[in-house]
Amino acid sequence: MKKIVAILAAGTALAATPAFAQDATPAEAFSGFHAEALVGYDHIRTGSSEDIDTTRDIKQSIDGVEYGGAVGYDIPLGTNLIVGAEAEITDSSASRDYNNSQPTVFNLGRVDAGRQYYFGGRLGYAMSPSTLVYVKGGYSNARFNLQGTDGTTNLRQRLDTDGWRAGAGVEQKVGSNAFVKLEYKYTKLSDAEFDFNGNTPDSSRFSIDTDRHSVMAGVGVRF
Repeated sequence: MKKIVAILAAGTALAATPAFAQDATPAEAFSGFHAEALVGYDHIRTGSSEDIDTTRDIKQSIDGVEYGGAVGYDIPLGTNLIVGAEAEITDSSASRDYNNSQPTVFNLGRVDAGRQYYFGGRLGYAMSPSTLVYVKGGYSNARFNLQGTDGTTNLRQRLDTDGWRAGAGVEQKVGSNAFVKLEYKYTKLSDAEFDFNGNTPDSSRFSIDTDRHSVMAGVGVRF
């Protein structure tokens, strides 16, 4: 009799195991810590509707490849919603060089997009245990390396800029822990200061109007 009871108990436990697994919500499939690598298209330009008010033919924009990595942590909110925090660091190949023959971005002969930091959050909706759509937003700090001339002296300095970012994307699970993603992000840079690399104090802060559009693909793993 005891053997029969034991067999029945074991069978009941085995039958219940799939039921517990099915109780996991779609949002829980996207919870926890994750890390990812990113690469995509980077377009940076003046926020003005015209390149230069008096000379429309001078292009004040730069394009390149943005690449880097990000980490984040997501928490499920109910059945389908998740909320998370994330941090990102990227660099970019975007640059423009006119050899000082005519003005370009910031009226200097060469501009290179440098590193960019981002700290923010995201809100996502799990359409299924394998597909998540989300919106995101937060703070961004981007550096530009500038080079120009006043006619007699070559000028080299760094411009540190601050602004906000908004974006949206879709994340798709691949296997149990890996995922791929595609997202669009828009960054508005509105404040800046010249960074003299510790040789002299940084300049006073001033206003700028720069737009940054990026389309990024990512691959990552969730722990």
